[in-house]
Amino acid sequence: MTRPTPATLAHHRAGQGSPLVLLHPLGADRHVWDALTPFLAARRELIAIDLPGFGESPALSGQTPTPRALAAAVADHLAAIGVERPHVAGNSLGGWVALELGLSGAASGVTGIAPAGLWPEPLVPKAAIAHRLAHSLLPVAGWCVGTRPGRSALLSGAVAHPQRIPADAARHLVRAYALAPDFVRVNDAMRAGRFEGMERIRCPVTLVWPDHDRLIRRPVWVPDRIRNVVLSDAGHMPMWDATAALAEVLLAASGGEGAEDGDRVSPNLEEELAGEAS
Repeated sequence: MTRPTPATLAHHRAGQGSPLVLLHPLGADRHVWDALTPFLAARRELIAIDLPGFGESPALSGQTPTPRALAAAVADHLAAIGVERPHVAGNSLGGWVALELGLSGAASGVTGIAPAGLWPEPLVPKAAIAHRLAHSLLPVAGWCVGTRPGRSALLSGAVAHPQRIPADAARHLVRAYALAPDFVRVNDAMRAGRFEGMERIRCPVTLVWPDHDRLIRRPVWVPDRIRNVVLSDAGHMPMWDATAALAEVLLAASGGEGAEDGDRVSPNLEEELAGEAS
């Protein structure tokens, strides 16, 4: 694997226990995981990372920022901060990067939440019109998502229940999307490829499929040993739709237990898991 130019990646560490690395979707940053911290931090050391070219992390230089190149940068960063073969969980683009870390042997386990890259063929190129529009209209978009109707209008494509996102979190999400410095290159590289090698991953893999996902289709086939979990009443970015249920999946998968293949996990666990986290 060609190594990218080394870069220090922005990250946040919290909690205690075995390490759990969290990787965000395209256009977001490490703060998409903030809602899960109260549910996870008592039992896992959380390491939420800004992928290269997003949030506060510099873009890769000297090569195309494919998911595999992003994974190599994450692996280098984890080694630099003394984290060895953690469980890695990621959403969408972050899920693809997590799978690459599993394939390379840099992860002890992988949880992919609506992972990108499992499409049967590379996707056709697509102009990043929404990203450019959000950048141009950021003050208006930031004000808009501060209202419940505005959150529904702008975020319902990725979140099943936009009204559950706090206004400050919604404003940060839109700002991260609009200002992501390497959005266009990473989006182009992601769409131009697909993840290959699922059958060669040796560590445990759990794939989580939100049942209201409008952006990623579940593949027709994955190897039999891959665990598949359906997350009920949740969209492509389920951190706010089904916070407690997603936390349950992450704790089970990163603890070596794993959900049973074909399980359906319901958000109705909110009160039970909130009590455990308090």
